Amino acid sequence: MQDIIDQLNTKREAARLGGGQKRIDAQHAKGKLTARERIELLLDKDSFQEWDMFVEHRSTDFGMADNKIPGDGVVTGYGTIHGRLVFVFSQDFTVYGGSLSEAHAEKIGKIMDQAMKVRAPVIGINDSGGARIQEGVASLAGYADIFQRNVMASGVIPQISLIMGPCAGGAVYSPAITDFIFMVRDSSYMFVTGPDVARTVTHEEVSAEQLGGASAHTETSGVADGAFENDIEGCLMLRAFFDFLPANNQSPLPVRPTDDPRDRIEVSLDTLVPEDPNQPYDIKELILKVIDETHFFELKPDHAKNIVIGFARMEGRTVGIVANQPMVLAGCLDIHSSIKAARFVRFCDAFGIPIITFVDVPGFMPGTAQEHGGIIKHGAKLLYAYAEATIPKVTVITRKAYGGAYDVMSSKHLRGDVNLAWPSAEIAVMGAKGAVEIIFRAQMSDAEKIAQRTEEYSDKFANPFIAASRGFIDDVIMPHNTRLSICHSLEMLSNKKLENPWRKHGNIPL
Repeated sequence: MQDIIDQLNTKREAARLGGGQKRIDAQHAKGKLTARERIELLLDKDSFQEWDMFVEHRSTDFGMADNKIPGDGVVTGYGTIHGRLVFVFSQDFTVYGGSLSEAHAEKIGKIMDQAMKVRAPVIGINDSGGARIQEGVASLAGYADIFQRNVMASGVIPQISLIMGPCAGGAVYSPAITDFIFMVRDSSYMFVTGPDVARTVTHEEVSAEQLGGASAHTETSGVADGAFENDIEGCLMLRAFFDFLPANNQSPLPVRPTDDPRDRIEVSLDTLVPEDPNQPYDIKELILKVIDETHFFELKPDHAKNIVIGFARMEGRTVGIVANQPMVLAGCLDIHSSIKAARFVRFCDAFGIPIITFVDVPGFMPGTAQEHGGIIKHGAKLLYAYAEATIPKVTVITRKAYGGAYDVMSSKHLRGDVNLAWPSAEIAVMGAKGAVEIIFRAQMSDAEKIAQRTEEYSDKFANPFIAASRGFIDDVIMPHNTRLSICHSLEMLSNKKLENPWRKHGNIPL
């Protein structure tokens, strides 16, 4: 018996050591934590229960039969974050560069299957050189097996990817299917084909960081939802983010007790919107002053800044926030902002998270770049997402709500449950100046008459009352009462039941 125990302890020690102390030191020298250190930081103390510590690859080619390390380059299991169950896998770059073998993939698939059985979220920590070349197609099959599980789990349990090293080739498509992707600056990157291939095929001279680093994906491509300065910050911030998410698509939203009163008055909001309709203001000030304790977890903050998305709480419960940002492009909707917001709305709808929409939108961005880039289809994604959503939807129009963009931004016509407006709201087909130039084109030479017509149009349409008279706006509220009005609305909607017609699935414009 003692021999078996000694053998067990030896194997455990070998598995915990991964690729050996020399490679662990190399990982630390790059400012990176090991796979196990990351799990320890991410999960509650002593909560991690490891599975498949002794799994080894089955490859015999290229001398691999004599080169086996227990665990095979990925640490898998489950634990808790703030007492809530979560499954996790963490790739170990010290073992074969974290490359994915058939056995490695099976380990990941096993915890994903179990997560689906018990309906708990999955967090994947990616740090891998890609497919294990020595195993050929078996490794590629392993990736596809993971992809299939990602797709089946989508909309059932939350899936989060934390990129903490290389993630290249086919490996990028698993994170791409998951709900959220976070990266670490200067040490993580994602790309389908690397710099060497780009140099050979397109003759581009580009570094890995420029091609697929955190800045590239948080600012330009929008692939990643956020980036952290280092591994430690990444794990700690992910713990905070996890708190906003329900366990699955049928579980209640997590609740965090708050002392922030629902009837808190914010007098400063009464002067937030400038008198000049062309002067911008920061919509984030409104968000922070309305939500619980100014705790807002913004997603994609550096991408498509003309729209703001993220999670917050109202009376302790998670809500999703979507808001036009007048500080950037006057808050216009364009291709990137439409895609950014549409995916977020669909996540919230899948997991029963109410959405609060703050509207100040002058329309869709004009120009050949937008039209040729497909703004018609991309803008329709946001329309589709809002129209399909059955979760509670509360909309507050702060200033401009013009044209088709008014319709798209969770209007009453797309089954908005509660649609409110501030007295400063302007709901119309377009702004007064543009409208007058079209309606009274024949009088354009008479500046005095045009000015008179513009004032007349503004008086009649640059207010919320025509929409309110048609029932498209449920109430016109004072800005300082916005928090209370939203809290009342969410309470009323807490038992909302709405089902779409049966269908296999809709055909969202992709």
